[in-house]
Amino acid sequence: MRVKFWGVRGSIPCPGPLTVKYGGNTPCIELRFDDIDRLIIIDAGSGLRELGNFMMANDLPKGPIKTEIFLSHTHWDHIMGFPFFGPIYIPGTQIKVYGTDSYDNDTLESIVGGQLTYRYFPVRQAELGANIEYIHLKEEKLNLGDGITLITKYLNHPLLCLGFRFDYKGKSFCTAYDTEPFRNIFTSDPADPSYDEAMFLEGQTVVEEQNKAVEEFFNAADLLVHDSQYTSNEYETDKKGWGHSSIEHVCPAANRTGVKRMALFHHEPLRSDAQIDELAEIHCAPDKYGNTEIFFAREGMEIEL
Repeated sequence: MRVKFWGVRGSIPCPGPLTVKYGGNTPCIELRFDDIDRLIIIDAGSGLRELGNFMMANDLPKGPIKTEIFLSHTHWDHIMGFPFFGPIYIPGTQIKVYGTDSYDNDTLESIVGGQLTYRYFPVRQAELGANIEYIHLKEEKLNLGDGITLITKYLNHPLLCLGFRFDYKGKSFCTAYDTEPFRNIFTSDPADPSYDEAMFLEGQTVVEEQNKAVEEFFNAADLLVHDSQYTSNEYETDKKGWGHSSIEHVCPAANRTGVKRMALFHHEPLRSDAQIDELAEIHCAPDKYGNTEIFFAREGMEIEL
């Protein structure tokens, strides 16, 4: 497996002189299986445009493009690149889009493809050249063929969101974003009029089970890409419930579960390259978190598993 980052930023694209090093595009990850000539794409943020351009120049000359896109969820920063993905305009392209029907009665096709309407865009989905199939995912284990296994895990985000674990030839690549630790929403204060001891205890049990399940999901991964948008101070001050984790939370979690390498991901759009460098000095020093190698993901970075 070969992993390449085409977009690592969270929330909104933020190009400019302060984000050149780590990149300003929103999430898009390329997962290549060179020995079986297979390409999987994880999320369709603004980074998908450049990946599409690369595919048009390098994959299309070899024959019609065939690929799969796995969407963690359908917040706009994770799907906005889809209308600008060049291969969708080429006849003969075959794309399978996997994700959740995550809002009311809207289907995955209506959410993702719905960007391609005259209300928002000059081309309609019906006018695309590619053959696009939309496939609903839930929390499950799937055989994707060619020896590739996928495990999905529900995460903690304001919209239904999935983590992905791809296993191939004894190697594991795992994503866990957008997510924050599960927490008990029931009050623990007996003096509060809304306090209910049974509800609080039940809520606490569920929280502990789910947080443990997430860690079991990425246990011993060769590479984990994890949400780390905030520092612990930012998270504790006013970001709880926004659906993103702190660096100080995820680094120890990766170490205690035996993760070999972890890419900190979904960078805060207000965070400059210099500020990320400062955080890297603190959190990415060798042996800072045991044997787990920790680094901040950068656009263009490639990792072989």
